[in-house]
Amino acid sequence: MGTLMSMTGFARESGQLPDGTAFAWEIRSVNGRGLDLRLRLPGGQDALEPALREATTRRLKRGNVSATLTLKREERPRLAVDPAALDQALRIALDLAARIPGAAPPRPEALLALPGVLRSEQAEPDEAQEGARRGILAAGYEAALAGLLAAREAEGGKLRAILAGLLDEIAALREAAATEAAGQPEAQRARLVEQVAALLGEGGIARMPPERLAQEVALLAQKSDVREELDRLAAHIEAARALLAAGEGAGRKLDFLTQEFVREANTLCSKSATVPLTRIGLDLKAAIERLREQAANVE
Repeated sequence: MGTLMSMTGFARESGQLPDGTAFAWEIRSVNGRGLDLRLRLPGGQDALEPALREATTRRLKRGNVSATLTLKREERPRLAVDPAALDQALRIALDLAARIPGAAPPRPEALLALPGVLRSEQAEPDEAQEGARRGILAAGYEAALAGLLAAREAEGGKLRAILAGLLDEIAALREAAATEAAGQPEAQRARLVEQVAALLGEGGIARMPPERLAQEVALLAQKSDVREELDRLAAHIEAARALLAAGEGAGRKLDFLTQEFVREANTLCSKSATVPLTRIGLDLKAAIERLREQAANVE
């Protein structure tokens, strides 16, 4: 039996970069018609995106996937004064204070708060260091992606059991519909006789040629014949069970197949000539709708 994958899952992977920066990947996925990846990366990490997209499309086929990278540096970078920026800011502040009578001299903390006066002493990493950082972050993403696949596979196992149970329910309702449909011609004949008697009186039935009555009953039976719908439902049930057994890549085919289930159930209800068969048809439609909702989660 093949592996059935759900499109719903979550995974988290964390680690640390050589400079002490802690990182964490969080990946979530839900159902979708195709594969849609949304990346949320901190500033300066855009170079990672092509590799991340390639890794995702290599391992996932469908689903709306969102991946978030967070970076947290434990040590705060040391700050130093930029002498040129400070001199320029001080000249401007003193010149302005001189123009305003009674103005207080500029305060040091106000000068330091100006943009560009304070700068970080942290050295910019070279290209080799950046490449190593990207490699570690990409490996962390691959690990998170593996965790997501494991979560989707586990969810797929639960989904298989739910879908199999719904198919059993639909099969039982289909059998009940077949049994009820077999009695439709006799029920229609009895109803026709009752209607003719109401219109013509009891003697009207005796005057009506038997072959004419049989012809009318046959016409009604033809219009309400649901054997083809029941046969197609049986075939769809077997096809769906085969897809569940095959597992991988069953989602799109199940999507299409559930539409066929709905079509046959709708036709059965429209052809129903008895209240019990209509009730079974409505129960069948409700079960098929649950099947459709669950099948939408299969990759």
